[in-house]
Amino acid sequence: MEDLERKVRQSLMNLERALSRLEDALKEDQHNSLMVDGTIQRFEFTIEIYWKTLKRLLLSEGIDAKTPRETLKEAFQVGWLEDEKSWLQMLKDRNETSHVYDEAMALRILANIKQYFPEMKNTFVKLKVRYEGKWMQ
Repeated sequence: MEDLERKVRQSLMNLERALSRLEDALKEDQHNSLMVDGTIQRFEFTIEIYWKTLKRLLLSEGIDAKTPRETLKEAFQVGWLEDEKSWLQMLKDRNETSHVYDEAMALRILANIKQYFPEMKNTFVKLKVRYEGKWMQ
């Protein structure tokens, strides 16, 4: 269990950094195509870190989720995510941007990221508070 606790702590720290970097990107001029691309890239790796962190947290609670989608559904079931549909759409957007690039799609997803970010940040704060006393010392 010590190894899992260490991994959970590291995951939460990595997630916090990724969210901070995504937040920084969202504050930049989004009329620049490089900034749009960079923001989407930061979103992609933030979602990747997010689902892996949730998977580890679920495992620490005795729930073994296998896939990103299953992980998000389980995290919703235990009450860590407030809007399951939004999180599943985040995952879909992340998958779309990883496989195909189209400028119109990129701008649509960028608009979605701006809407998703408060949910992503609020969820992180809840998780950090929940696990801070347990393992973050």
